[in-house]
Amino acid sequence: MKQTPDQARPTPRAGIMDIDAYVPGKSTAPAGVAKVYKLSSNENPLGPSPKAIEAAREIAGKLDIYPDGTARRLREAIAEVHGLNAQNIICSNGSDEILGLLAQTYLAPGDEAIFTEHAFMVYKIYIQSAGAIPVAVKETDERADIDAILAAVTPRTKIVFLANPNNPTGTYVPFQEVCRLHAGLPRHVLLVLDAAYAEYVRRNDYEAGIELVGSAENVVMTRTFSKIGLGGARIGWMYAPMHIVDAINRVRGPFNVNATAIEAGIAAIRDRAHVERSVAHNETWLAWVSEQMTGLGLRVTPSVGNFVLIHFPDDQKHSAAAADDYLTARGYILRRVSGYGFPNALRMTIGTEEANRGVVAALTTFLKS
Repeated sequence: MKQTPDQARPTPRAGIMDIDAYVPGKSTAPAGVAKVYKLSSNENPLGPSPKAIEAAREIAGKLDIYPDGTARRLREAIAEVHGLNAQNIICSNGSDEILGLLAQTYLAPGDEAIFTEHAFMVYKIYIQSAGAIPVAVKETDERADIDAILAAVTPRTKIVFLANPNNPTGTYVPFQEVCRLHAGLPRHVLLVLDAAYAEYVRRNDYEAGIELVGSAENVVMTRTFSKIGLGGARIGWMYAPMHIVDAINRVRGPFNVNATAIEAGIAAIRDRAHVERSVAHNETWLAWVSEQMTGLGLRVTPSVGNFVLIHFPDDQKHSAAAADDYLTARGYILRRVSGYGFPNALRMTIGTEEANRGVVAALTTFLKS
């Protein structure tokens, strides 16, 4: 049988090649740089919990044994710390996996899913992967606009993704506004509250979503262990109504959380002293970095996360691209965010004291050049 050119090899289904692949932050500097400070991925500068390290070592001799496919002990540890029912929790290979499973489960070709214009890029990727239509809603002052989100809802809307706090801006939506968003959504629309940075938020009007999930049938909250110290272990989790848990459990991989991650996660979430040290470090240096950058004449988007979005002058000499090259050559690796709609900004993770002071000193010299 004669084949047409497009039948000469397997081809992805329509729409897949229209997806822009996710590009993570870089992690290397040019050869010859004595020390590299990676401030591009919002990792914890204090590292993982020492108890998590020990737990990972202890499981190393049992890696021939499959992990518990339900991650029961990890779910119970999460439930214990947050005062939840373990049955309403699903653990995952990073919270990214859960976001993808939600799109796969609740979106069909032709459906629409909403997210804000500067939100986490994987929302659009997962929506497109499901054959659905991504709907990006304008933000106001680099913050999610609840009225704009509600105005974008149509009969085809099936999911609203809300990153709270948002990455890469670091802005957040007060809980009262989240409740207003939920109240304005049709009951069949799923509200996904992505609270990846919740541990770092210290605002009286913020709530990660536990209360709303507990009182609604169409809200889920996703969380991660990555930002507080276990990025390499890839542990995420979701708190959701039982009917959503049941649906997701039918499509997730049977051993999607590995044995090392389970043991490290159990130890990490129970090590509240390490979490508190990490949050205290961030609270001190987030304020310091923000003040220093503002003092240099750079605009900083007010952040409640463990990073800051730094905006650079429009002149080519002192642009974000030029600053990135200058910093990288000196071992300071920040995150370009052009793909998020900020072609002239860099996102900086709050690092160690040495890293934070080093970036400020380097930018001081750069801006005077």
